[in-house]
Amino acid sequence: MYQSPRRLCSALLHRDAPGLRRRPGPGLRSQSSPPAAAPRRASLRLSAAASAASGAARWCSRPACSMGNGTSRLYSALAKTLNSSAASQHPEYLVSPDPGHLEPIDPKELLEECRAVLHTRPPRFQRDFVDLRTDCPGSHPPIRVMQWNILAQALGEGKDNFAQCPVEALKWEERKCLILEEILAYQPDILCLQEVDHYFDTFQPLLSRLGYQGTFFPKPWSPCLDVERNNGPDGCALFFLQNRFKLVHSANIRLTAMTLKTNQVAIAQTMECKESGRQFCIAVTHLKARTGWEQFRSAQGCDLLQNLQSITQGAKLPLIVCGDFNAEPTEEVYKRFASSSLNLDSAYKLLSADGQSEPPYTTWKIRTSGECRHTLDYIWYSKHALSVRSALDLLTEEQIGPNRLPSLNYPSDHLSLVCDFSFNEEPDGLL
Repeated sequence: MYQSPRRLCSALLHRDAPGLRRRPGPGLRSQSSPPAAAPRRASLRLSAAASAASGAARWCSRPACSMGNGTSRLYSALAKTLNSSAASQHPEYLVSPDPGHLEPIDPKELLEECRAVLHTRPPRFQRDFVDLRTDCPGSHPPIRVMQWNILAQALGEGKDNFAQCPVEALKWEERKCLILEEILAYQPDILCLQEVDHYFDTFQPLLSRLGYQGTFFPKPWSPCLDVERNNGPDGCALFFLQNRFKLVHSANIRLTAMTLKTNQVAIAQTMECKESGRQFCIAVTHLKARTGWEQFRSAQGCDLLQNLQSITQGAKLPLIVCGDFNAEPTEEVYKRFASSSLNLDSAYKLLSADGQSEPPYTTWKIRTSGECRHTLDYIWYSKHALSVRSALDLLTEEQIGPNRLPSLNYPSDHLSLVCDFSFNEEPDGLL
């Protein structure tokens, strides 16, 4: 019987990451001794995932070209079978192929394969989980939520102009392994991603075989489509472990601003926790970027809050909202979320000394236009219904290094955020 990634990977993570403050975190690649050749069994099984992607391909009119210099042995079969096109031209693009007939992948073997591909790169960064518990552990396992803008491949190579990032750091055949390695290391129960432009040929086939169910909602006019040799539109993706949750309701939301439909989207899903029977709502979004669009982002945030108010039945359901808001804590959209009737709080404030300050940065990069260090990414939660048990600490400036992100060590210009949540036993007042 296939077990969850958390149980299967526990021994590996204990071995690779001693000294964490609470629980096993990421394993590190060794610079001195590259890993042995990856097991052939998992590589051969990966080729079967192509059949899942082919269901999406039959509707698409133009071939997809993977960014970078070719494709690694891990995913060559996938790259050969997938076609993609703009979701605005093909609504069927929103439909995920059924992976039910595919054989599960052992997460440890996939992790070993990723490390084999990455053996010439420097080790992964060490990040610790900070224990934030103020009471006794709950009666059920915590819910681990991961929020991450993974950097769309087309944008990273074609639009973002990372001035100090080595060209080889952006090659997709290796960068995708870094992304997968990060996900496998932290073993989220729920995964919320932005800037996903390789959903059908990489993340959906592989994560579904690790036990996740996924939903993808592309931007109607994705900037990826302006890049030559793109892989289709980018968008938001939400994955959850099927052995832990049952999907009750799912909504794809195209955000509006001042009654006008915009290019930004959100996914909101109501789930039931199989261990406790408790229901909650999880949402992922990516708001409009760039300076000068503050009021636009505020309007988008207001629209999202109204949608979530309805989905949570007037805040009766606990809520977790993940996203790249493209907004500093000083912006109006942040203040709207902090003061909403949904009674939300930002989980990463709890890492500060007073519990009231956001991290100094969640993204740090150097573009041709200059250096950018901002706090833009958040995990909001219903503070009366949920407790944050632990949170993954951020990378230090020393770890990030003078050339900033992305890098040979780290695949995105945004840091991943990871929190463990538990239900409060007796939530009081509004949830």
